[in-house]
Amino acid sequence: MSVNYSIKVYKQYFNFASSHFLIFEDGTREPLHGHNYRVKVLGEAPELKADMVFDFLDIKPIVRTVCDSLDHRLLLPKENKWLKIYDENQYWKIIPPDEKMMIIPKEDIIFLPLENTSAERLAIYLCSEIKRIVFEKYKFNFSMLEVEVEETPGQSAVYREVFNEEKVIS
Repeated sequence: MSVNYSIKVYKQYFNFASSHFLIFEDGTREPLHGHNYRVKVLGEAPELKADMVFDFLDIKPIVRTVCDSLDHRLLLPKENKWLKIYDENQYWKIIPPDEKMMIIPKEDIIFLPLENTSAERLAIYLCSEIKRIVFEKYKFNFSMLEVEVEETPGQSAVYREVFNEEKVIS
């Protein structure tokens, strides 16, 4: 019988207010808009160490740091084939498929290693960052890590990554 233990964290401060737009498969895009995102995290482990899956006091600041890094920024997908990005000294010149150019100060944008900035893709990114930081700081790997990103109340995307023992972060 396989046993898994889990922790779930969802604090009021696991949030970020950001703007974005999606670029669809046909190259069309939605208007620039924003959300007040909220984040929940569930982590599993096959056994308890010191009677815990992972210390709440250690995971909470990690999730908060990742959320804070996205707060009050325009989130842009660095890997989107339709988006043209030009470095203009203190600004980024962004040209989406509709050719409606945007010039935005560099400090207002964060480029994410994603194809799009949907709630689903943001959940993948958050999961990756949380997993990376947990390992860097604590040399710990969850057996499963799930991240939920809510973009409006009652509307969220969930990404779950299960790690087998052979595929451990190093």
